[in-house]
Amino acid sequence: MSALLEAFASAFDALPAREAAGLGQTRRAALDAALRDGLPGPRTEAWKYTPLRALERRAFAAAEAAPAAFDAAAVAGIPAPRIVFHNGRFDAVHTDLSDLPAGVSLQPLSQVLAAGDAREANFLARRFERADEVFARLNAALADEGAVLRVDAGVRADTAVHLVFVGSPSEGDRAWHLRHLIELREGASLTVVEHHLASDIHNHLGNSLTHVHLAPDAQLSHARVQDEALGATVIARTDAVLARAAHYRRLDLELGAALSRHELNAALHGEGAHVHANGVLLATGRRHLDTRLGIDHVGRDTQCELVWRGLGAGRSRAAFHGGILIREGADGSNADLSNKNLLLSEGAEIDTQPVLEIHADEVQAAHGATVGQLDANALFYLRSRGVPAETARALLTAAFCRETVSVLEDEGVRAMLEVRLNLALERLQPS
Repeated sequence: MSALLEAFASAFDALPAREAAGLGQTRRAALDAALRDGLPGPRTEAWKYTPLRALERRAFAAAEAAPAAFDAAAVAGIPAPRIVFHNGRFDAVHTDLSDLPAGVSLQPLSQVLAAGDAREANFLARRFERADEVFARLNAALADEGAVLRVDAGVRADTAVHLVFVGSPSEGDRAWHLRHLIELREGASLTVVEHHLASDIHNHLGNSLTHVHLAPDAQLSHARVQDEALGATVIARTDAVLARAAHYRRLDLELGAALSRHELNAALHGEGAHVHANGVLLATGRRHLDTRLGIDHVGRDTQCELVWRGLGAGRSRAAFHGGILIREGADGSNADLSNKNLLLSEGAEIDTQPVLEIHADEVQAAHGATVGQLDANALFYLRSRGVPAETARALLTAAFCRETVSVLEDEGVRAMLEVRLNLALERLQPS
C-alpha cells in the first residue's frame, strides 16, 4: 500500500464523524474499495495524463480540528453572503451570511452531520463503482466538511453566493476531503462562485466532490476559480444532474496549484436540459493541469456548449479531455465543443482529446481542438503600430481567454473574475 493510502486509512480510524447520519457502513465500504484497488497508474485511460507517482509517496496528516487564524486579506473583496473554509475546516469568523436571500439555505456539512438526519445527508451515501474513482471513494470515506446549499422552488435569487476555500501553512502537510451539495428545486435560479485561494505558500492536498442537482426549469450560474498555492495539490470533481429544461452555466478558471485535476460530469436527463460550460487552463512554470469533461445526453432535445482555452508556458503541462456521449433516444440533441490552446514556450506541453460518441438520430454535433502559437500576423500588426512586444503578447493572450468569461450573465461576478484572470495572466512567464 502506498504511503498516501496508508495515511488516509489512519485518518479514517480517527475520523470523529464517520458514524454520523448512519453512514458508518457506507464510509467503511468506500475506504475498503479504495484500498483494494489502489491508485490508478499511467495505464488507466482516465488517469494517464495525471502524474501520481510522487503524490503516492507522500503522507498527509488530517486537517486540524479547528481552523487557525489566517490573513484576512485573502478574502478581501469577496462580498457577502459567503461561507469560508480554512484548511478544510469551517471558519465562522470570516463567514458572513447576513445577506443570504430568502428561500436560500447554506450551512457547513459538519452541522448537517451533527444534526444526524440521514435524509439531509443522503447525498453522502452515493457509491462509486469504478476502480479508477479512487479519490471519489476516499472522499466518500473521509469527507466531514463542505458546503450544503439549497434553494427553494420558485426562488429567483439576485445576489450571488460565494463559497470560499483558503489554504495556508500549518505544521506539516495536511489533507482534507470536502463534500458539497448545490441543489436548486423547481423553477429556482442562483449564481454561485467558488473561490479556491491561498493566503500563503503551502503544500497541502485538497480532495473535493460537488453534487449539483437541478430540478425542472432551474437555472444555475456556477463559477469556480482555482488559484491555489504553487505547492498545493487539488483533486476536484463535480457531478451535475439536470432535469427537464434546467440550464447550467459554468465557468472554470484553473490558475494555480502544482498539480490540479478536475472532472466535470453533467448528465442531461430531462428533455430540453442545457449545459454551457467554459473554462481556461493556465499552465505556468512546472505546474500540471488536467481537466476532464464528461457530458451525457440522455433526454431529448438536450444541448451542450463547451468553450475551453489553454495556455502553456515555462515547462508546464496541461491535459484536456472533452467527452460527449449522446445516448440512444436522445434525439434532437445539440453538442458543440471548442478547445483551443496556445503554447507560449518550447518547454510547455498541451495534450487535448475531444471525444464524441453518438447513438441517436437527428442530432447536431461538432467538436474541434487546436494547439498552436500566437498569430504572427497579429503580433506584427500590433508591433507595426508601436505596441511593445511584451504588451502585444499580453493583449493577444488576454483576448484569447476572455471569450470564455462571457458565459456568466451577472455583470458584477463577471467583472470580478476578469480581474482575477488578468492578474494570473500578468504572472505568465513565456520563456
